[in-house]
Amino acid sequence: MRVRSALTIIAFTAAASLAGPALAEGDAAAGEKVFNKCKACHTVEDGKNKVGPSLHSVIGRTPASVEGFKYSKGMEAFGADHVWDEETLSAYLEAPKTVVEGTKMAFVGLKKPEDRDNVIAYLKQFSE
Repeated sequence: MRVRSALTIIAFTAAASLAGPALAEGDAAAGEKVFNKCKACHTVEDGKNKVGPSLHSVIGRTPASVEGFKYSKGMEAFGADHVWDEETLSAYLEAPKTVVEGTKMAFVGLKKPEDRDNVIAYLKQFSE
């Protein structure tokens, strides 16, 4: 019986490691407060761009694809082979200039993982 139990534990551990990293669930209400740092340049209103593009429906969208917004060459190149999923967005929000070389976004980033998780949870409300 011990061998069977050990094999079961090994199988579940292997399956869990192959599933990839789990993204933390954020708090949308807390994310709305974090989004205050973004409001000078972005909105979640559909079709309304500011200094930065509208973030309405950003989750699942191709970077550099909002009609009527002039993107940097760096963001256009990044958009050629990426989609704004939670993992990509989190990395970008942490260090925009590191993830997208040549981005026009002057924001230094959200260094706290919980802030990124929360603002992504907030943005998800406008992407469903």
